[in-house]
Amino acid sequence: MLVRRRFMDMPFGQIHYREAGTSDLPPLMLLHASPGSSKQLEFLIENLGKQFHVIAPDTMGNGDSTPPKQEQPEISDYANAMIAFSDQLGWKKMHLYGTHTGARIAVCMALQEGGRIDRLILDGFGLYTPKSLDQILKVYAPSMEPDQQGLHVMQAWQLCRDQYIWFPWFRKQAEKRVPHDLPDAEFLHHKFVELLKGIRSYHKSYKAAFRYSMREYVPKLEHRTLITCAENDLVRPDYEEARMLLDGAESCITPGVRSEEDAATTAAAFAQFLLGN
Repeated sequence: MLVRRRFMDMPFGQIHYREAGTSDLPPLMLLHASPGSSKQLEFLIENLGKQFHVIAPDTMGNGDSTPPKQEQPEISDYANAMIAFSDQLGWKKMHLYGTHTGARIAVCMALQEGGRIDRLILDGFGLYTPKSLDQILKVYAPSMEPDQQGLHVMQAWQLCRDQYIWFPWFRKQAEKRVPHDLPDAEFLHHKFVELLKGIRSYHKSYKAAFRYSMREYVPKLEHRTLITCAENDLVRPDYEEARMLLDGAESCITPGVRSEEDAATTAAAFAQFLLGN
């Protein structure tokens, strides 16, 4: 299936997005993780586009979308931008999926615009203690600037790669090793390229996500919700606690979206939830 790329003019600049499916199908918005863009969801977009009209934007300051104007934007600012984007699309009702940072934006959208959201999928969101959060906010998402020696290129590559070796990536001790293989070179390359596009602003959505407490906000949801996580996700250890945050939520483990085969299996599980009784 063809995944199309488009831009939408917004008051703050432009939103770049990927699209699959046709307008006669149920609308479904996908919100990506940090760092990166909707490029990392391309296999999922392609598979879900067979049953849904899928729109997957790059959130502000990521991929090819314009950065936020605020010096320290919060998740509510990203949610408001996605709500305005939905208005531009003419979407008054939609299903909503978010992973990692995208899951936090999705929760905020659902709480602010409850009537707009039909079913909700929250994928792979971490839960942090105040002690760990303080360190993560200082170190996890460093600001970067291009320099003439290209040191920012190496820094960006190492950030993308090291996230899949240690968690958190800056704690490079044996007990912090991630018990899964690295993604393949193609996957890492695409993530690296998308990070480079937002090199000056990627950290803003990251830090906003860390400041947004899923323990506080997920229990307030009133939507039919699927809480899910990929088996090889960095925050897989938080899944058991995460799926218990919302009474009545459905839950499942998926193979993730790093390969076409895994994405097809994951998309089937998501479609079953979104289209089921």
